[in-house]
Amino acid sequence: MNNIITFEDFTKVDLRVGTIIDVNDFPEARQPAYQLTIDFGELGVKKSSAQITTVYNKLDLLNKQIVAVVNFPKKQIAKFMSECLVLGAVNGKDVILLNPQLKVKNGSIVS
Repeated sequence: MNNIITFEDFTKVDLRVGTIIDVNDFPEARQPAYQLTIDFGELGVKKSSAQITTVYNKLDLLNKQIVAVVNFPKKQIAKFMSECLVLGAVNGKDVILLNPQLKVKNGSIVS
């Protein structure tokens, strides 16, 4: 393992559950991706780019709950501003989204 962090470091990462409320193609991205709009409840709505087109189609993603880091600085990707980082497990070239098994309140803290 590289880059050992402390528990204090981990507590700085704000992981939350949100629901995808809109999905659009992102043809300007270097790798195939979607533009996601995600509702995080009291935290509001945030946008993210996600390279998940090999596993998910747009209809499968609508209303799907996901886990994301919500306290990274915004990042410009082509003409799109990503406001959070959606988390997934890398399986070869595919990314499988992390999500709760049961529906939870949008904005719920992941610990």
